[in-house]
Amino acid sequence: MLRTPGAWTFLIPGFLARQPFAMLTIGIVLLVQHTTGSYGTAGIVAAVTGVSMALFAPQSGKLADRFGQRAVLLPGVLLHAASVGALTALALADAPLWALFVAAVPAGASVPQVGPMVRARWAAKLDGSPLMSTAAAFESVTDEFTFVVGPVLATALCTGVHPAAGLIAEATLTLAGGLFFAAQKRSQPVPSRSGGGAHEKHASALSIPGVRVLAVALLGIGSVFGGMQVSMTAFAAEAGNPGINGLLYGIFAGGNMLAGIVCGTVAWKIGPRRRLLAGYIGLTLFASGLWAVHSAPLLAGLGLLVGLCIAPALITGYTMVETLVPATARTEAFTWLTGAVAFGQAMAVTVAGRLTDAFGSSAGFLVPLGGTALALIVLVTLRSRLLPPSSGRVAARGVGHRVPVTVD
Repeated sequence: MLRTPGAWTFLIPGFLARQPFAMLTIGIVLLVQHTTGSYGTAGIVAAVTGVSMALFAPQSGKLADRFGQRAVLLPGVLLHAASVGALTALALADAPLWALFVAAVPAGASVPQVGPMVRARWAAKLDGSPLMSTAAAFESVTDEFTFVVGPVLATALCTGVHPAAGLIAEATLTLAGGLFFAAQKRSQPVPSRSGGGAHEKHASALSIPGVRVLAVALLGIGSVFGGMQVSMTAFAAEAGNPGINGLLYGIFAGGNMLAGIVCGTVAWKIGPRRRLLAGYIGLTLFASGLWAVHSAPLLAGLGLLVGLCIAPALITGYTMVETLVPATARTEAFTWLTGAVAFGQAMAVTVAGRLTDAFGSSAGFLVPLGGTALALIVLVTLRSRLLPPSSGRVAARGVGHRVPVTVD
């Protein structure tokens, strides 16, 4: 896969540009909790950012499909840096909650969708190739590396330097990395306005039933990320060692990354729907024990097991996009899935923050369980909608099927 011509021209810039992504939510939680003393308030502000991202990310992806990724990235990263700077200044100035909301909306809406853009570049390079599954696993590993590094870095900066240092670093790194990635013009997919019929150019990826099912399912994974972030932060504070939060979350995300590496090396004989269901069954099973854990080593171990189950589900979901969605709408489809994770994370941060304020970190850990259980029910009920159209199927090493797209 790495020998694909032109791959390295977007891999390294894409890797650097997405590193700050996992710093935003935890940076907001740590700063606002410091200035207000409430995890619930911090969770609400972080949730506004997440909801805003979830609502605007698909529109960003749709614009990238039509006009090119560079045209969307350049103004986006500038707006994001300014919005995060404003949010940070308002929090430090003890501004009212409504003012934090006003700044949180553009901060979330402008989060650069580098991960979906890199996946769209892989899809353009590997269209119809069995290596697409490997690329999806590789991207999941890269994403999870950011969730290992990001929370640890943000926590270290917020607890060791200044409560605002995590968000300042996030804005700075997003601006620098986003501009670097935007400069890689040759590897971006050809904008859809330059080819294809009118219907193909303007059809929304969300009009495809399978994409809707995957988006709902990925809300569950978002609930795991959000619930774990808030609850682990509170758990570390209750234990009298706030700095351990980054380590605990890093172990959880490290399990996800390890599972992603394994998934990328396997030539699957099990169909994608079964893999998706198996991942969610494991998630629900291991998440059911989080609320009862009261020691850091046990929480780290169970968090590792939860993390190991995320990658198979997430990788399979992103891989299935190639079988369900035409090339002219893939960036949008990927951003719907990424937005669903962000929306689930935002809701989980809010609910877990409220539960943690009222009942402690153990109650917050019920959020990942509830989110994954509901997602599993949806998948079991609507799994038939994840099949690609019957016409034009082409087998691809057990990964799924590709629907050929004719481009004029």
